[in-house]
Amino acid sequence: MAATTTTKKPVMLIGIDESEYAIGALEWTLNHFFSSTINPPLFKLILLHAKPIPEIYLDISGPGTFLGSAPGLYQVLDQNLKNKAGNIMKKAKEICATRSVCDVEFEVEEGDARNVLCEGVNKYGASMLVVGSHGYGAIKRALLGSVSDYCAHHAQCTVIIVKPKPHT
Repeated sequence: MAATTTTKKPVMLIGIDESEYAIGALEWTLNHFFSSTINPPLFKLILLHAKPIPEIYLDISGPGTFLGSAPGLYQVLDQNLKNKAGNIMKKAKEICATRSVCDVEFEVEEGDARNVLCEGVNKYGASMLVVGSHGYGAIKRALLGSVSDYCAHHAQCTVIIVKPKPHT
């Protein structure tokens, strides 16, 4: 009797948030890697959203100020961020469903998007990370920071950066 082996699909991780750039990256990925002509899909798909930590918002005003000392503010901010994450994942599920992509995992991790995505690559064993790009120039990218640029340099897998569609 011959032993059967199951080959595990490589994992593709997509960073998702509420921006048109992340949604564009999701749609681009589904069109290029999960179309109906590729059956079964070559990758296991995981969508990962980085939920910001409420402390980031509380610490902006400094210690002892109104924002930092308002009772219950942390819980309100945290709940709002959880609701936002839920809405983002709901939209992503709808996009996947309209393209008949059903075998998808949806994950939410708390923290800075750059770290969450790079750590997610390791946690989920991703061989490919897909992120959207805001299309910032070098100066704006240097001042604001860039999740896609950070991931391109630090993620331990292939990184695809999906540029925004040109406005016509």
